[in-house]
Amino acid sequence: MSALERALTIEDLKRIARRRVPRQFFDYIDSGAYTEGTYSSNEADYKKITFRQRVAVNLENRNLGSTLLGQPVNLPLAIAPVGSTGMTDADGEIKAARAAEKFGIPFTLSTMGICSIEDVAEATTKPFWFQLYVMKDRDFIHRLIDRAKAAKCSALVLTMDLQILGQRHKDIRNGLTAPPKFTPKFVAEMMMKPGWAMRMLGTRRRTFRNIAGHVSDAGNLASLTEWTRTQFDLTLNWTDIGWIKKRFGGPVIVKGILDPEDAQLAIDNGADAIVVSNHGGRQLDGAPSSIRVLPEIVDAVGHKTEVLVDGGIRSGQDLLKALALGAKGALIGRIMAYGLGAGGEAGVARALEIVRKETDTTMALMGERDIRNIGAHNVYSNDLLRRQGY
Repeated sequence: MSALERALTIEDLKRIARRRVPRQFFDYIDSGAYTEGTYSSNEADYKKITFRQRVAVNLENRNLGSTLLGQPVNLPLAIAPVGSTGMTDADGEIKAARAAEKFGIPFTLSTMGICSIEDVAEATTKPFWFQLYVMKDRDFIHRLIDRAKAAKCSALVLTMDLQILGQRHKDIRNGLTAPPKFTPKFVAEMMMKPGWAMRMLGTRRRTFRNIAGHVSDAGNLASLTEWTRTQFDLTLNWTDIGWIKKRFGGPVIVKGILDPEDAQLAIDNGADAIVVSNHGGRQLDGAPSSIRVLPEIVDAVGHKTEVLVDGGIRSGQDLLKALALGAKGALIGRIMAYGLGAGGEAGVARALEIVRKETDTTMALMGERDIRNIGAHNVYSNDLLRRQGY
């Protein structure tokens, strides 16, 4: 039995990935901004929520299926956009998209993916979601939206919380670039990760292919990196949702919401769904965890739109806690990345299967047969959570 087959938890996959992936790319996955306080609280706050156990219930014919944006899914889950996924493992976005398609959930491709929109579309048979960063070069953004539309992406995920890049100390200390610079330190690292190096040498996809070749003044790695660094748009505002949605012509999910007022503004300006998210703790360190603010946002706008959540989810139990506090579904980024680093497409499939089994078993032990019925009655009350200092 392989190490991948022996993995029982996402933490097991994380340990395998740490051994297989060069440090600068593993640290990119597994880090947050500044002190990493928000990154840590995203995960820790899930542990403060406890289930109500119910017994002597008929548990036959359980159902984990639901819908996201009106489309059926085998679990109320989607793969979150993760930049540079293709540096965790060669052609990583393609491998993760294939695993998600086979599992029956949406995959979201990042603007900063190593594989392009066209790469993923060619390698898959079902529509995927595309995540958009709005940049100053609006002609490029117009063409990027058009490319997503041509690829038949079924939703656009508009990230609103990265007008300026949060500082991640590990990335700076590691000298993170895509593709990596061949410093003596990195060459030594590759010698310790020969499998990763051989797979990366076997692909032509080693830079940001949504940008490379599509921006006239970014012809090499240095100019591409500099162009990207200066392009995040400080003027991005709520009214931009309107023209983006009109150009795309399909549903727009607004990601990066941590405040009920912002949730309402997103809806007022045309958002079809929102993602309660602090960017995995990678932007504003000191912001609250996503799960902590989720109930307040659901109370404010949950009757008007689909509220999704990401950040800190490491198990099927965490997914159920998010659903119990009002989310329609969740996005997972690090779970996917740990699985990808541990075993490519098979690793992502293993990660998703671990989450599915944890969800099914926990739901049954809670006395529930249908995931669509999960709600506040399945966890202890918000008043109790507040008394516990949650």
